[in-house]
Amino acid sequence: MAKLSRNDPCPCGSGRKAKRCCGTPRGPSERSLARAELSHRADAAASMLASLGRREAVDLFYELAHLPAVDLTLVMRLPTPLSPELDRLIDALADDDPDAAKRVLPGVIAKLDTPELRLRLARALAALAEAGKISDELAAAGLIDLCAESQALVRASLLEAAALAAGVVRTPGGLRLAA
Repeated sequence: MAKLSRNDPCPCGSGRKAKRCCGTPRGPSERSLARAELSHRADAAASMLASLGRREAVDLFYELAHLPAVDLTLVMRLPTPLSPELDRLIDALADDDPDAAKRVLPGVIAKLDTPELRLRLARALAALAEAGKISDELAAAGLIDLCAESQALVRASLLEAAALAAGVVRTPGGLRLAA
């Protein structure tokens, strides 16, 4: 069967050319849009942090590891069904086995860390700062972390989600969840 050309009539029956109808996806991908928005947000955040001293900046970036415990919007949504690696991470946290968790964590992050996830976290940071739940500077540090391909906030978000699924930590509202 011949490949559909852009100028052929669309097979949906609309009578339009395929390039103007169903045949050709147009525009940037969701991944490209997410990267562009992250970059834009990080540029604005960098100017906010430019006046900070080194120690203040280091302290802000250190706080990123604790941010997902502040609000559930900063906790990664775990995919269903769980992958075997993610299941092992949850089991390691439930069994209080940090060595096993360290072994599987890089593989789980590699599969779940996407520009779309980072953008969702960036938007959540901005909303929390706007609501006054976190400082503008801490939100800015988080945005820079997310755009810089660092894994600090993504790792913290994943670990909080896995710990919640394992039932070893409580939500910010005090509930204990378990999958």
